[in-house]
Amino acid sequence: MTFLRASLLAAAFAAAPAFADEPKPLFDGSTPAGWILTDGKPLPEKFIQDGAINPHGTGSYIVTHKDKLGDFVVDFDYKLSKGCNSGVFIRVNDLKDPVYTGIEIALDDTKGVGLHDSGAFYDLVAPKVNVQKPAGEWNHMTITAKGPNIKVVLNGTEVSAINLDEWNEVGKRADGSKHKFEKVAIGKLDRAGYFGFQDHGQDCWYKNVTLKKP
Repeated sequence: MTFLRASLLAAAFAAAPAFADEPKPLFDGSTPAGWILTDGKPLPEKFIQDGAINPHGTGSYIVTHKDKLGDFVVDFDYKLSKGCNSGVFIRVNDLKDPVYTGIEIALDDTKGVGLHDSGAFYDLVAPKVNVQKPAGEWNHMTITAKGPNIKVVLNGTEVSAINLDEWNEVGKRADGSKHKFEKVAIGKLDRAGYFGFQDHGQDCWYKNVTLKKP
């Protein structure tokens, strides 16, 4: 290789975007920019509280980012109030029907490892362990979705995973048992959709929300 060619290659590598796969913020920490309600209206500014999104009281089942996501790694911190029932919805196709057109990762002020406890794919896959901190403390979650495979890491521990290619029967889990979404084959849901935080009746807060490629 000539010196000139080596120099050109080095320059090309240097010019490549060094941070192409680095996390980018989905929430700026101070304004509701980029976040909407299920009716398509912007999230009102009063639901940004101390640098976090609180979906409670918006009148919207979920508060969602305006852009659909397909394959992604989303990181965020969350804090629940005492007795809180909330969740994170991913790949929601229809904002008017997030329950049946998306997948929920449960976030609840509980200590169990059932199908509705924190880190579960709601009513689909239970978490292997519950490592959530008590109500009022901040937790960190990473959700990675790549094709049919989705995994959830909570406070540094992988707690649940699902392979959607194994979920092709209507109303049934991969092992053949029934789940509550009786009219849906989970594996046939769209693999791109909206990402949002649920209001199920109690205060909860979400901050440091970032996105990168899986």
